[in-house]
This record gives sequence, C-alpha cells and structure tokens, in this order.
Amino acid sequence: MSRVGKYPVEIPAGVQVAIAGGMLTAKGKLGELSLPLTDHIEAAIDGNKVTVKPRTTDRQARMMWGTTRALVASMVKGVSTGYTKAMEITGTGYRAAVQGSNLEISLGFSHPIVYPVPKGIKITCERPTAIKVEGVDKRLVGQVAAEIRAFRGPEPYKGKGVRYADEVIRRKEGKKK
Repeated sequence: MSRVGKYPVEIPAGVQVAIAGGMLTAKGKLGELSLPLTDHIEAAIDGNKVTVKPRTTDRQARMMWGTTRALVASMVKGVSTGYTKAMEITGTGYRAAVQGSNLEISLGFSHPIVYPVPKGIKITCERPTAIKVEGVDKRLVGQVAAEIRAFRGPEPYKGKGVRYADEVIRRKEGKKK
C-alpha cells in the first residue's frame, strides 16, 4: 500500500484540473501543465480534490500509484505558486548576467559560458553573484539549476564555484607544511 498515493491532492482556488483522454491537465494563473496517465492508474476529481487509485494490485500499479500522486501534487503547486531555485556564485571574477534569452556566466574559463534559457523558465540575476531560476514545472526548474551548477560545481578547498543557496559545502583543510 502506497503511503503517498492514498492521500488526495487538494486543488487550491484559481486552479482547474481536468481529466480527458488519459491526460490530466492542470491550469492556473502561472500556466498550464499536463500529465499522461498510465493504464495502471485511475484518477478521479472529487470536488476540490484529486484522488489516485491503482487499477490492479500488481507491482507496477502499486509503484505508479505514489509516483502519479506526487506528480499531480507538483503540477497543482506549480501552476498555482510556481517553483524557485536560488543559486550563489563564489569566486574572484565569477559573475552571471542575463542578456536577452541567454544566461552569460563567467566562471574563470578563457571564455564566458552562454546558456540558452529554455522555454517556460525565467532566470533573473538580482546581483552578479546570485542566480534565481523560476518556473512552473518542478522537474524543469531542477534540471536547469543542475545544468548551471555543473559548469563549475563548488570545490571543497576554497569553496569556489556555483552552488545552491541552501547548500552547505564541507570544507577541507589545505596542504600542511
């Protein structure tokens, strides 16, 4: 029995959820997301709640039960409030700036890195060492933030690189004489 799947997903005010043709669609003030439902799962809308149930008791259906419920919950939250990842850049001369539809980052390489911002994502830099990734899709926001961090991840000796704002870097002691 799924511990996550048995709880219904609350639909906040201002969000419409519809199920049609094997697709669950959530529409809110920030945008619209859709999720294809598998044959193992049965979803229903009861008033202002979405309930997810497995069609059978086989292993695949029980696995998809909790997964589908979590995906529906993240869709509903995304279209109503959205998702945000804050990132910090540490290092001498390291900085970022948004230019048009590209994020230009200087991370100590011989050339600046030009990262094209995907559709559905908004990137802002309130100061040269802070990046904020915002969007409706939780998976896409996390993926974009991970790709930016991968250009130069934080290193443990000086702490230089790109890190999440809430990430703690375990520092190592340097070479002793």
